[in-house]
Amino acid sequence: MKKQEIIFLDVMDTSFGFSATIENALEQAQSELTILNETIDSIKKLQPNCDRVDYILAASSGALCGVIDIFLVGKPGESPLGNITDKWFASRTMDFARLCHPEHKKFDNLDSAIRFLERKFKVPYDQTHIGNVGKEVFNLTPTNHHFKSLGHNPSLLGLFFSILDQFTNNSHFITDGQLISLEKADAKWELKGKNIPSKLFCGFVNWLGHLISDASGSSSSAHNNERGMGIPSPLWTWSNDIIAIKSKLGLKATDTDKAINELSLRIFEKGYDSRFQTTQAIPIFLNEMLVRVIYAIRRFFNYLQTIPSEKRSFSLMWKKCEPFSNATVKRMLTVAHGTFCLVDLGDATVRSFMAGAGTFDVVEFVLRLNIVGIGRFAISLYGEGKRAFSYGYAKLESGFVSKQMIIVKDYIEGLRELSRLYNDDYLLNFVNEFEKSDAYKKAFEKSIQLAKLRKVPDDKILKTKKDIDYYFNGGK
Repeated sequence: MKKQEIIFLDVMDTSFGFSATIENALEQAQSELTILNETIDSIKKLQPNCDRVDYILAASSGALCGVIDIFLVGKPGESPLGNITDKWFASRTMDFARLCHPEHKKFDNLDSAIRFLERKFKVPYDQTHIGNVGKEVFNLTPTNHHFKSLGHNPSLLGLFFSILDQFTNNSHFITDGQLISLEKADAKWELKGKNIPSKLFCGFVNWLGHLISDASGSSSSAHNNERGMGIPSPLWTWSNDIIAIKSKLGLKATDTDKAINELSLRIFEKGYDSRFQTTQAIPIFLNEMLVRVIYAIRRFFNYLQTIPSEKRSFSLMWKKCEPFSNATVKRMLTVAHGTFCLVDLGDATVRSFMAGAGTFDVVEFVLRLNIVGIGRFAISLYGEGKRAFSYGYAKLESGFVSKQMIIVKDYIEGLRELSRLYNDDYLLNFVNEFEKSDAYKKAFEKSIQLAKLRKVPDDKILKTKKDIDYYFNGGK
């Protein structure tokens, strides 16, 4: 039988009630202590625990991937990895054409696949030029129309203008910082669909299918075994989006807007499209994976060295080694991507001065700048700032939590001492007899014996029910 000590006694008119025991109080205190420990652990997890070797390995990974970016990515037209990426895009374009063909025709070359997709996903805004006058006025050519035509932009605004143009048979494009609309763009154009929802669906499918058909260039460039102009990089089409939005709001594009848009157009004309953007992502992905693998391997060997074989388990190993949700691996990634960006920026700066014969060539700099790496490093910096802010706030809370833990621990020790001292069953069973009206006198006698046993001063002991009533009535 378990021994219990009453902590709280409620006296009512006709009965007595007991709200807690030492055993229950211990359980509640232990539960609260567990919560406080979890709070302290969560605060500690906000701080990275990198050692010197972690920092060295992370920086080495970033430097290695930076070298890969310099020699294997480079710039459009001079990229060994870019050639592989172009072939991959061409193969996926032919796969998509086979998937869309009703007889799953085998397309032997990229030219035939693109021609089929251009016919199947026809759109009204696919003008490569609009005559000599249009070329002189709008400067719309086969090398730039994928960038200038808003429907060819792989962005939400590009999707909006694509569906708008398909509904209205118009063509919108950006030139010289202005939004131009060409009405009745295709005399034979008709958007399929019997109602608005079906037309919206057809418009979306046409937009997506047409983008895939243009991802590896046009059919004419494929026929001539040329790289061709793919679709613009999603990270540069925002320069078109700004001008288009401002135009719709009745605002004039600033000189800065025009300069950035012109720069975006110039690098696109030199081959900086979605294919090359994908090539730039390769060393970034490699850097990411390499750092996480390094982290996991180091922690795995540490796990083998510190955890006895009889206590090992997959769940414990994963908790010690998983390279995803802890501050340490995120700090290593910040170092790795920061090192990569330093190497990349240094190379791009030197090459831009070399290309400009001593003057800074902005186009050359942007062509060689790995914007994917810059973006990934910015995400890491944002995460570091967020964790630092959270840690600063949590550190203030940790002081209060630590004081709470001291109080709770002292309270638990006190309860354990009470549990050790108050263990005489015979005297403690008076709590049950209090509930029996015919036994309260005997219970009072036991309570007096208990008080004497606990060395309560004689003048402080309530010996009769009259004394108890007198006490609880405030001495009146």
